[in-house]
Amino acid sequence: MIKKIDHIGIAVKSLEQALPFYTEVLQLPLLGIEEVESEMIRVAFLKIGESKIELLEPTSEESTVARYIEKRGEGIHHVAVGVDSIQERINEMKEKGVRMIQEKPKTGAGNALVAFMHPKSAGGVLVELCEKKGKEGIIK
Repeated sequence: MIKKIDHIGIAVKSLEQALPFYTEVLQLPLLGIEEVESEMIRVAFLKIGESKIELLEPTSEESTVARYIEKRGEGIHHVAVGVDSIQERINEMKEKGVRMIQEKPKTGAGNALVAFMHPKSAGGVLVELCEKKGKEGIIK
């Protein structure tokens, strides 16, 4: 069912201000930066072992990430778990009583199919189901 932790999403006000900590201090390789217009965010991917860190910068005050930062400040936004057959996993979660934010997967950063579980169903943690499809579309 769950293959691995795919990435940890971290909400930041500015990629330019946050990136030096990850690339220079922690010396993590920057895989790329892309904009996800539908979510009104810019995303930077950094490799850490078999997983990634995904820095999320809002491009609009209307984005959910901007509202998250305003309410809770910068920091861990979500944990994404890698799955196969995301729609089957969504259906399975619903059968187990898990409230889903998306009942159908949508395309997210890195050209992945994603769907989020509601934090109230996951002990206050925003959990993302993430299915990689084909080659990841990371833009530098």
